[in-house]
Amino acid sequence: MIISLKDRVALITGASQGLGKAIAQAYIKAGASVILCARNEKKLFETKYQLDKLCLKNQKVQAIIADVSNQEDVIKLVGKSISVFKQIHILVNNAGVYGTKGRIEDIKWEEWIHAIEINLFGSVLMMKALIPHFKKNKYGKIIQLSGGGATNPMPLISAYATSKAAIVRFAETISEEVKNEGIDINSIAPGALNTRLLDEILESGSEKVGNEFYKKALKQKEDGGTPFEYATKLCVFLASELSDGITGKLISAKWDNWNKFSDHIEELRNSDVYTLRRVVGKDRNMEWGDK
Repeated sequence: MIISLKDRVALITGASQGLGKAIAQAYIKAGASVILCARNEKKLFETKYQLDKLCLKNQKVQAIIADVSNQEDVIKLVGKSISVFKQIHILVNNAGVYGTKGRIEDIKWEEWIHAIEINLFGSVLMMKALIPHFKKNKYGKIIQLSGGGATNPMPLISAYATSKAAIVRFAETISEEVKNEGIDINSIAPGALNTRLLDEILESGSEKVGNEFYKKALKQKEDGGTPFEYATKLCVFLASELSDGITGKLISAKWDNWNKFSDHIEELRNSDVYTLRRVVGKDRNMEWGDK
């Protein structure tokens, strides 16, 4: 599937490395201009320099240092982005951390809160700042990075799991608020990626993250993990006109047949498939638990 993002402008958080950088690269190759946001100045401008080389004549890479958990930084980031490009079409909320690890009674409260501030509040602040701009232009695509924390318990990594579940429900909720404004909001689960977050788990050791999760991380490191390409292709699709009308969904880059979603937009719109929902007894053939 060849998708064009020509003349589109995307703002990508956490874009100096890992998946954020890969998404930016995929967007440039599809014809878009990109705004890279991250906290680390050195890495951010190294990435900008690398991505500049991929740009054609009508494309541009802008790099802006910002901490998405800081409201003042977010307001300045969005303001400068709009000033430079006049219109932003796509927001990718990619910035995220695992945060503190360990049993809830042992963790440092301020570290637990800091993970929530980045993963949850940071994404909320970005949406809050950009949605008025999207409404004004009657167009916008918001792609929210989620992950296994949204759909499965993650013992000893509770701040991460809590923030990821919360941000998916937030994205679902706001998609309803703006459903008549030409704005599509979707979350994606990119798969088990070999990034700095995986290295962080391995450095933490089994005592901090649990023996089972640590062994799983070791195997992932050896196997290579899920290729970035799964997630980047989905991000390009969700940023394009092919996905117009697909909103409020949590989509797996690896396991969902998303490249056929555009043929079933009405069916998707009228269904709760690919969303967070409670599983009741009848869903598991337990007739005794439901009225």
